[in-house]
Amino acid sequence: MINAHLSEFAGLPVFEYTSTKEMSSKEPRYGSVDPLAQLAALRAPDAYAWRLGVDSYEPEEEFAEYFGDFVKAADTTAVRAMVIGPAGSSESEEPGTPARDALLEHAAAFPALRALFIGDIVVEESEISWIHQPDLSPLFAAFPNLAEFTVRGTGDPYMHETSQLGLDIGRHDALRSLTVQSGGLPAPVARGIDSAEAPGLERLELWLGVEDYRGDTTPEDLARTLSGEAFPNLNHLGLRNAEESDVWVRALADAPVVGRLRSLDLSMGTLTDEGARVLLDAPVFRELGRLDLEHHYMSEEMEGRVRNAFTEAGVDVRVGDRQVPNGDRLYPSVTE
Repeated sequence: MINAHLSEFAGLPVFEYTSTKEMSSKEPRYGSVDPLAQLAALRAPDAYAWRLGVDSYEPEEEFAEYFGDFVKAADTTAVRAMVIGPAGSSESEEPGTPARDALLEHAAAFPALRALFIGDIVVEESEISWIHQPDLSPLFAAFPNLAEFTVRGTGDPYMHETSQLGLDIGRHDALRSLTVQSGGLPAPVARGIDSAEAPGLERLELWLGVEDYRGDTTPEDLARTLSGEAFPNLNHLGLRNAEESDVWVRALADAPVVGRLRSLDLSMGTLTDEGARVLLDAPVFRELGRLDLEHHYMSEEMEGRVRNAFTEAGVDVRVGDRQVPNGDRLYPSVTE
C-alpha cells in the first residue's frame, strides 16, 4: 500500500507530469514520461489524476516553479484529481509547505478539482512517520468543491518537534471521503477532524499508529464522531493501524455511530482475543455489512470463532494475516 506510488486515484489512472525544464534536461529523472505521451494526456486533462512531485533528495527545480509550469501547460479548469508527491528535500525545514502554498496560490485555476491526495511518498523516499505535513486546514476553504481528500504523513517528531499536520476542516459541505494515513495520529489532528461540520461525509479512515510517533489519539478525541453527531451520513469508518485496537473495540461497542455503519475497518492493527470477545458479545457489530480485521493478534481458535460467528450473521468478515506476538509489545502493520 505504501510501497509503490499510486497508479489510480479517484477512479482515474495517475499520470505524472514532467515539467518543461526537466523535459529539456540532459539527465531527466528515471522514468520521465515520453513527451508525446504527455502531450496526448494534456489534451484530456479530466481523464487523469495528475501526479505532481519533485525529487525528494536533490530536486532540480523548486516545487513552486514546477507547479506553475503545470498550470501553464494544462487546462487546469478541467482537472478533476491531483496526487501530490514530494515537494522538496525531505531534510528541509518544512518539506510539505511548498505543495500547500502552491495549491493555495493557484486554487482558482482548479474549479473542477474534486479529489486530492497529498503525500504520495513511498518507503524508498521516506518512512511514513518521517513524512512531514504542515497545517493543511486552509485547503478546505480554498477548494469548497473537494469531495475526496487523503493525506499521508502527520509530522516527524524528531526533525519538527513543534510543527505537525493541521486538519481543522471547519464547515465543508462537499466533502464525502477523508483519509489520514500515518504512523502516529496526533490527538490535535483527530480533534480537528472531530470538530468539523461536514454533513455529507460518508467515509472516514484514520491510521492511528503508535505513540512513539505522536500517535496519542484516544476515543475521547473522536467523541463527536463516535456519538454520530459529527457526520450524520457516515457509512464507513476505518480505525486502522492502531497500537491499541482492543481499546477502540471497547469504545465502539457502545458508540451510536456503529449502528449506522455499513462497514467497519479495524485492519492493520493489534486486535487480540480480548477485543475479539467484545466483538462477539456486542450485537451491534453483527449488523454490519462488512468487518475488516486483517493483521491481528487473535489466537487461531478465536480467529475461527470470529469468522464463523460473523459469517453466520451475514457479515462479510476479513480475518487474515494473523500475527504471532514477539515480546510484550504488539505492533500494528505500518510503523518503523
